[in-house]
Amino acid sequence: KYIINKFMKKNVLIVAAHPDDEILGCGGTIAKYKNKYNFYCLFLTDGVSSRSNGSTQLNKEIKERIFSAKKAAKIIGIKKIFFGNFPDNSLDSIPRLNVIKYIEKYIKIVKPYKIYTHNPFDLNIDHSIVSKAVVTATRPFKSNLQIVNELLFFEIPSSTEWNFGSKNFFKPNVFEDIKKNIRIKLKALKCYKSELKKYPHPRSLKGVKVYSEFRGITSGLENAEAFILSRKIK
Repeated sequence: KYIINKFMKKNVLIVAAHPDDEILGCGGTIAKYKNKYNFYCLFLTDGVSSRSNGSTQLNKEIKERIFSAKKAAKIIGIKKIFFGNFPDNSLDSIPRLNVIKYIEKYIKIVKPYKIYTHNPFDLNIDHSIVSKAVVTATRPFKSNLQIVNELLFFEIPSSTEWNFGSKNFFKPNVFEDIKKNIRIKLKALKCYKSELKKYPHPRSLKGVKVYSEFRGITSGLENAEAFILSRKIK
């Protein structure tokens, strides 16, 4: 079933490895533009199945993570979310073509004008694979696929900046002013209580706020989210 935009409101797709990446990476931007775009989110994995806590406990954690994602989506302004069932933190064990074709399937469904996804050089292997698969799935040639006009990479605290020594360190060239949206971003992030850490961990509530301030002072703002623009077609 195709998602048809009856009111000429453009669709935007977030392609994320795990539930919580969408809020960490671009939650403020989603909240900022939720009245301008229809936001959809595709998660490739459940984000918890790599943790061996026994099948009963693990099933409970997966259900909780899905519930958290739905709750966060409602708060931040995501219209619909899709859940893949690829193995968490093991996307490198799956043929890359399978991941690409899965993403292509949802590009056909959503028909996005713009896609936000991971930085290809993140420390987390799932982030890296998802990013590279999205780049392949959005090759700009006419076929049965929607041509995506914009492709942007976001950063994930504790994964993007922890890839020490990488020659391809995250160098953003797009900054979104989220001064008016940082509170709702943090509110949505609270839905993922089990994933939050204590400060000074970058994936703490205070850490995420400080990160937004750092990106703010980088760009002359109070709070910002940073992106790398990979491609834009006008």
